[in-house]
Amino acid sequence: MSTPAQRPTVGAVIITMGNRPQELRALLDSVAKQDGDPVEVVVVGNGAPVPDVPPGVRTIELPENLGIPGGRNVGIEAFGPGGTDVDILLFLDDDGLLAHTDTARLCREAFAADPALGIISFRIADPDTGVTQRRHVPRLRASDPMRSSRVTTFLGGANAVRTKVLEEVGGLPDEFFYAHEETDLAWRALNAGWMIDYRADMVLYHPTTAPSRHAVYHRMVARNRVWLARRNLPALLVPVYLGVWLLLTLARRPSRPALKAWFGGFKEGWTSPCGPRRPMSWRTVWRLTRLGRPPVI
Repeated sequence: MSTPAQRPTVGAVIITMGNRPQELRALLDSVAKQDGDPVEVVVVGNGAPVPDVPPGVRTIELPENLGIPGGRNVGIEAFGPGGTDVDILLFLDDDGLLAHTDTARLCREAFAADPALGIISFRIADPDTGVTQRRHVPRLRASDPMRSSRVTTFLGGANAVRTKVLEEVGGLPDEFFYAHEETDLAWRALNAGWMIDYRADMVLYHPTTAPSRHAVYHRMVARNRVWLARRNLPALLVPVYLGVWLLLTLARRPSRPALKAWFGGFKEGWTSPCGPRRPMSWRTVWRLTRLGRPPVI
């Protein structure tokens, strides 16, 4: 860890399935080009071999796919308990690309300037069009992706986390495997008094995709939504939050197979273990509300 006289140290965690070697190499090159002190990088092969990487990049190959949060947690621990061998950890999708060379420097400056800032969510933009999808702006008022603001969650493959947050509240929930793991960490961080910023000037280029491309999308989204509520919300808000999301899901008129998978996941969320329950305080509920996203939606 750095002392106040030293610049904050930065590491990066990248998980890969080994199937995008060219994109991974381009991402690693963009990390290597960051201004200032070098960013130490760990690439985790999530149940797959890691493609060739440049000298100095550490690699870990897991014998099985632990899911997105599980793989990232392994990467965190590669930087010491809770990642605390460095001050800041970047989490980057392996098919992304840092658009500018000043991202690590801006992260250092932002965390140094605001001791309460715990997490920064980058803006994700299509490399060809420059367009930022609405779903990639982590707030309800998402019509202007160029506006930076305080938010209540963050984007999993394009963010920076102060490692003191991970040391204090723990890492991502392994059991989620895929979907909503960022919001689980965000709510725990907010409950501990940390803040989250969306920064439009910190950009990760990423091809435009639909989350439903993943075969398990609808089941995981529904199951983990229930788990998220059961783990983190005051008891009174659990049925409200899940009732709102049920209505929103129906309003989007998914296909019959998608709806069947969604209801299967919803049931699984109630009948399977979700990990430890640590409900947020009502003060945190009010903080989320003041930030524009009360935890009922």
